[in-house]
Amino acid sequence: GIIHKLSFIFYPLFIFLFVQFRNINVMFSLCVKRERGWKTFKRPGVEAFLQHMATMYEVVVYSDQVQMYVDPVVERLDSTGQIRKLSRPATKYQDGKHYRDLSKLNRNPAQVLYVSAHALESCLQPENCVTVKPWKLETDDTELLDLIPFLEYLAIARPSDIRAVLASYQGHDVAKEFRKRSKELERHKQAKQRKSIWRR
Repeated sequence: GIIHKLSFIFYPLFIFLFVQFRNINVMFSLCVKRERGWKTFKRPGVEAFLQHMATMYEVVVYSDQVQMYVDPVVERLDSTGQIRKLSRPATKYQDGKHYRDLSKLNRNPAQVLYVSAHALESCLQPENCVTVKPWKLETDDTELLDLIPFLEYLAIARPSDIRAVLASYQGHDVAKEFRKRSKELERHKQAKQRKSIWRR
């Protein structure tokens, strides 16, 4: 069958959710079978993820498909009307492919984060990208929920240029690396506190 996938972009107080129609999904899957027609599957945790992110970010779906395909997907994901949409006319057609061009967004590019299972293949600004594991309909998947602490950190810290933060994670699984760094920072703080309690 045909599976279509969602990917996203994040901007502190501004998130772009990218809908891509390819083989593997980021947060939502839509399969078509001749005998059954269309059947949709939501990635585990997607609703909790979106609800929580909407408290910190503006959420926008950005698709390489026409609006008539994007609308039903967004309606399934968004019952509160918090998600905005961009479709194929907002992409850049280049070398036979529709790319997300963040430079055309009416937002500060230093504050835009693009999250996708194929981020580097679908976006013209790799410095804004976070690649997540594609979803293959696993029921025990936690990829979206695992990413929440990192996105919370960005929303609270509000770095002047998010691209510098992402550069420090290059080549790493962002969620896992963020957890590792957070634990190391906590150990460092505890060690410093223990040292300062007693002085001879």
